[in-house]
Order: sequence, then structure tokens, then C-alpha cells
Amino acid sequence: MQNSMESTYPAEWHEADRLEIQMLGFWIYLMSDLVIFAILFATFIVLGQNYAGGPGPKQLFDLPYLFGETMLLLTSSVAYGFGMVAMQQEKKNAVLAGLGAAFLLGAGFVAMEIHEFYGMIMAGHGPSHSGFLSSFFALVGTHGTHVSFGLLWMAVMMIQLLIKGPTVVVRSRLMRLSLFWHFLDIVWVGVFTVVYLWQVL
Repeated sequence: MQNSMESTYPAEWHEADRLEIQMLGFWIYLMSDLVIFAILFATFIVLGQNYAGGPGPKQLFDLPYLFGETMLLLTSSVAYGFGMVAMQQEKKNAVLAGLGAAFLLGAGFVAMEIHEFYGMIMAGHGPSHSGFLSSFFALVGTHGTHVSFGLLWMAVMMIQLLIKGPTVVVRSRLMRLSLFWHFLDIVWVGVFTVVYLWQVL
């Protein structure tokens, strides 16, 4: 009897339930990611003053460069937000434009971070040099890896949007990606404040 009653429900109801469960699961994932970053922040705070006779933040960090890097990621989040607004208005091309701008700005952020890491390592200031650098590379590198995976996800979603259009499933995936992208923005504000700004000033 129960199965026959369930079969009379519209298919959209079952799809909506599935998407709600997926969204709940994604929130749980974000909370677990938050725990990981909290541990990395705590590790950096504990080890952040252990320079092992090597250079410290004032010698290694270029705040104007890092501010430009920060603005790229924050502007990327704004561009993604405009894309989500366009999605609510059923403007497919505007959604693609917003995602494309967010992708390019995010890629610029990753490129600047890789350039920063490369310069430090080539100068002999790699993660094995001191506790400060080990915790720095672990925290900032983990965030950069998340951004890189977010860019890959964004590229996949642009392809899906081109092929399938703004279906219910595509909208749900874009919403989850939006949560992930803004979450990385919040984490980066913490990184910029605790790792860079606070350490230099």
C-alpha cells in the first residue's frame, strides 16, 4: 500500500527530497572542512613564531602583493554572486558570464599564490626550514588546493550549463558551489588577517 501511495507522488517531489538531502550532506562537508581549517589555524598560531634562525614574516611577505591577491578572490566571489542573481532571472548567458569572470579571477589568485610559493622555495625558504614555514605552507597550501578544486568544479558546471541549461539539478549544484566558493572567501580573510597582516604588523 505504501509503495503504491508513493508512486502517486509527483516525480518533482522525489527529486526535491533528493536535492535537499544532498544540500544537507554538503553542509556537513563544509562543517568538516571548517574543522580542518580550524586545526591548521591553531597549528600556525602555535608554531608561527618558530623561525629557526631563518626569515620571518616581515622579510618574506609583500603586503601590497598579497592585498592584490586577496582582491582577486573577493572579486571572484562577487562575480559568482552576480551569476547566481542572473540564474534566478533565467538569464543563461549572464550566468555563464558571471561564472567565467569568477573562474578567471580565481585562476589569477591561484597563479599569484603559486608564484609566491615558488619564490619562497627557490630562495631556500621551503616548508622544511622552520615550524613557521611548515605551518604556513600547510595552511595556505590547503586553502589554495581547495580553490583549485573549486575552479575545476566551476569549469564542469559551465560545461553542464551550456549542454543542459539551467535545470533544477544544475541550479542545485551551482548553489552548492556558491556555498563552497564563499566559504573559501571567508577562510581567506582569516588567512590574510592572521597569517599575513597580523604577523607583519
